[in-house]
Amino acid sequence: MLRVGVIGAGGRMGREVCRAVDAAGDLVLGAAVDPQAAGVSVRDLVARGSSEMVVASTLDSLLEARVEVIVDFTVADAARRTLPWCAAHGIHAVVGTTGLVGEDLTSLKQDFDGVRANAVVASNFAIGAVLLMRFCEMAAPFMDGVEIVELHHENKRDAPSGTSLQTAQRIAESRRRSGAGPFTPDPTTQQVLAGARGAEGSDGIRIHSVRLKGLVAHEEVLFGALGQSLTIRHDSYDRTSFMPGVLMAVRKVPERPGLTVGLEPFLEL
Repeated sequence: MLRVGVIGAGGRMGREVCRAVDAAGDLVLGAAVDPQAAGVSVRDLVARGSSEMVVASTLDSLLEARVEVIVDFTVADAARRTLPWCAAHGIHAVVGTTGLVGEDLTSLKQDFDGVRANAVVASNFAIGAVLLMRFCEMAAPFMDGVEIVELHHENKRDAPSGTSLQTAQRIAESRRRSGAGPFTPDPTTQQVLAGARGAEGSDGIRIHSVRLKGLVAHEEVLFGALGQSLTIRHDSYDRTSFMPGVLMAVRKVPERPGLTVGLEPFLEL
């Protein structure tokens, strides 16, 4: 059975990952790391199970626990320190931390190239969100315009979300591959309120961010064409929605050399 460590175990996603790993018959929760929750028992943290394991404050606990795969749901600055350390110590990594940019992925590709450890980085582990992006790629060449609305809980730190940025990028790339080219530029010449038209993603695709209590993670992509529209939407109502994708990545990462970006290769999309 794979021994799994959870980085950021005290956070909302970290706790959910601890529960999911603990409940999986083929995985063992070997270590939990979070400086903010150090000394708390995992049983108290996740309100289930009988584990007397205590949350550790340093990465060295992963070595002591003989962890084979870590799951990182922290913040970008912390992940930038954790992931090279994992590569150097031969520990596979599954990363859902937001805020990592293109240069981070370039660096991680180098860190995990030719070493014993592999990594999977995904902007969204919900299978439905992965399918949404694929459906958007399919629709993009045939429509005349698109805008993206991403909606998240009030505590999300980054905007726009990594998923919406990746959605815009994949729509733009799909247009280029098909020969359709970028959509018609936004005709708006006067914004009565600054930012009313949202931010610009790849090829000027507009992205609008909503942050409200009661939300978890949602994305709506609105395509328009002559006399018609197409809306593709995905809703995560609970953080458990991400766990099947996380566990799939944990099980698959030892078999896939180097850095893998997104879950698509595992779903054969």
